[in-house]
Amino acid sequence: MPGTGLFRTKSVEQSIRDTDEPQTRLRRSLSTWDLTVFGVAVVIGAGIFTLTARTAGDYAGPSVAVSFVLAAFACGLAALCYAEFASTVPVAGSAYTFSYATFGEFAAWVIGWDLVLELAVGAAAVAKGWSIYLQTILGYLFGTGAKTTTQVGGVTLDWGALALVTVLATVLVLGTKLSSRVSMVVTGIKVAIVVFVIVFGLLYVKGANYHPFIPPAAGAGAGQSGVDQSLFSLIAGGATSTFGTFGLLAGASLMFFAFIGFDIVATTAEETRNPQRSVPRGILGSLAIVTVLYVAVALVVVGMVPYSDLATSAGDGSHKTLATAFAVNGVHWAANVISVGALAGLTTVVLVLMLGQVRVLFAMSRDGLLPRPLARTGPRGTPVRATLLVALLVAVTAGFFPADKLEEMVNVGTLFAFVLVSGGVLVLRRTYPELPRAFRVPGVPAVPLLAILACVWLMLNLTVLTWLRFVVWMVVGVVIYFAYGRRHAVLGGRRPQPADAAASGTVDG
Repeated sequence: MPGTGLFRTKSVEQSIRDTDEPQTRLRRSLSTWDLTVFGVAVVIGAGIFTLTARTAGDYAGPSVAVSFVLAAFACGLAALCYAEFASTVPVAGSAYTFSYATFGEFAAWVIGWDLVLELAVGAAAVAKGWSIYLQTILGYLFGTGAKTTTQVGGVTLDWGALALVTVLATVLVLGTKLSSRVSMVVTGIKVAIVVFVIVFGLLYVKGANYHPFIPPAAGAGAGQSGVDQSLFSLIAGGATSTFGTFGLLAGASLMFFAFIGFDIVATTAEETRNPQRSVPRGILGSLAIVTVLYVAVALVVVGMVPYSDLATSAGDGSHKTLATAFAVNGVHWAANVISVGALAGLTTVVLVLMLGQVRVLFAMSRDGLLPRPLARTGPRGTPVRATLLVALLVAVTAGFFPADKLEEMVNVGTLFAFVLVSGGVLVLRRTYPELPRAFRVPGVPAVPLLAILACVWLMLNLTVLTWLRFVVWMVVGVVIYFAYGRRHAVLGGRRPQPADAAASGTVDG
């Protein structure tokens, strides 16, 4: 096997052989349509239903539509890299598995630990958005006193999010195909709601609400400043990242959260009947669909109401959503319809994010970097223990932590994963040039390099405090790796197979 110690790599051949182990074998039951549904199901969610209005009101104003385009551009570049990797190495684990084959074991651990920020913490953030809409619906039914949170010993407990995670964990244990069928039904509902927002909302658009398209930057001491402003604005000497050019760029980094999830398709490659064909189509198809819908929704919503009415601090200080734009225009029945549709839509987002996290945890456990028993599958071909552990992690995070901080942590973790995957394409092209690739990234090395630069750029536009939290999180992960993962890794005690030895000698490009 190439490399030693921290840089030992798990060959592509060995990764594929591991998928046939009886105790850790996943059932192949997914089609191209299933993967596209998973992609759309997870991407159309909290970003569009809960984050669009807040980003327009707090950061970008009407230019939030441009923020969407910038975020979509970075995601599109990374999606091409994911498509090549997933069709070449159709194994559970996504970026973790790809990194193990290219950068080595330590980098694989880092990316696996980092994916917890994207998937488990992402599921928790969306679960809290689900709870907000549930509270809105309960308010319609039982009055404004209805709440989905309660105080427990001075700490706010979000019981709505806890209930959702419990139900979805049960669905995941029952089988991936069932999860796909549930996602398909609910995804149809929320796509219909998004189209409803676009078509019906056009009747209330006012041209004056688009001016100024990029609002002037807030003054010193106002808005997002200090450790709460973007790192780039701080480095560049900006007083704040609220509105202006810095606000537009910060908005792009936040709206990136709306696209998170297309890479989930790659985590299900091992459960796909024809991964070489279906995975690239699922990734690129779902991303194209949601980008068109997102930009249209953003333009309609900021045209319906002044952006200032969408700010978190406006009025009673509550979070604003798509339903807010209709409520402000007096169309309360439409706001109610959107709330019900969003409640259904966010359900599938949490479901698929949890599915992705379980598959990453499954892959890491199968490799011994986490306890091996977590990789054992049950009678239905699903990793039950890993699912229950992920459910516990998501439930605790969603139950006790604020949504806005979770969203920012998800973004920095995902962007870092995208950087490694994009770089991994370049490495794998050189170390394994003979591997069959059903999909090849065009314009190598330019496209992967552009993907890396775009993702790093978005990372720089996240807040200073988010970066500090990210560094602490990664330090904790490194400690766990040296305390457990390195000593228990299966790769450390495995002899190279003949195919691995032959492959390791191929280094010409």
